[in-house]
Amino acid sequence: MRNNIRIVYMGTSDFSSKILEFLLENGVNIVGVVSQPDKQVGRKNKLENTPVKEVAMKYNIDVFQPIKIREDYKFIEEKNPDIVLTCAYGQIVPQGVLDIPKYKCINIHGSLLPKYRGAAPIQYAILNDEKETGITYMEMIKQMDAGMMYQKAYVDISNEDTASDVFDKLLVRVKETIIPFLDDFVEGKVVGTKQNEEEVTFSKMIKREDELIDWSDTKRNIHNKVRAFNPSPIAYTTLDGLNIKIISGEEVEEAIDGEIGEIVKASKDGIFVRCYDGLYKVKTLQPAGKKVMEARDYLNGNKDIVGKKFYVREVL
Repeated sequence: MRNNIRIVYMGTSDFSSKILEFLLENGVNIVGVVSQPDKQVGRKNKLENTPVKEVAMKYNIDVFQPIKIREDYKFIEEKNPDIVLTCAYGQIVPQGVLDIPKYKCINIHGSLLPKYRGAAPIQYAILNDEKETGITYMEMIKQMDAGMMYQKAYVDISNEDTASDVFDKLLVRVKETIIPFLDDFVEGKVVGTKQNEEEVTFSKMIKREDELIDWSDTKRNIHNKVRAFNPSPIAYTTLDGLNIKIISGEEVEEAIDGEIGEIVKASKDGIFVRCYDGLYKVKTLQPAGKKVMEARDYLNGNKDIVGKKFYVREVL
């Protein structure tokens, strides 16, 4: 399969780039790559290639970066693909593209469908305290993530896993399954299964207000938010009017009285904050304009924080 079947790969993210590189390393015939437009980053607004584009350039694969794929997909038509394979591309793929390949457009979706259709399935699985998630190889149709399911690969989510950890686990499972799946699909050995619409849930795009920690929430929900938004976009709180990103922490069984959001204890072990049902210990954080640091290092310059409060926005 891998030398004869022509595949156009559509993706943008770092996760997607690692899958593309694996396919290329293993002789899969990627005839073209479609990625989001490059973005300006940093204070100097330097134009930075997408991770997928970087891999494509490394292997001398033609790259196309339309501003709106629904308006411009001649590149894909000219590549005459047997399969269009997508993973974390970032735009809705129009019917015109879905009609191009000889076989199908196939998406590598980061959840166990029909749960968590949408843009942030891994983050929402952690937010909702799921104990497992996975990858679903699925048919792409006009409706978002609603096509036939071809195959699933499962991974566990441990109590301390961040989104980064889960991405790493999923990447391992993709590497184990994707080439055998594509072989079986082309040979007609794969049978699709319809999604049960009664079991559908969605993972909406994460907005800035979603990242703010609500200290009136349970310590478990706070811990899940910190894990879900690591490595990006990172959950945050405010202290003395300044934002502080919370990189890592843990639930604490110790009982200390205090008001919601109050810093009731600070030591070399961490910063202990009162929430709805107990304490949450902040272990690693990033104050505005500074580098990521351990709580003990932050305390060296902020020895008087006990008794202060982390405030949250009223919208939460």
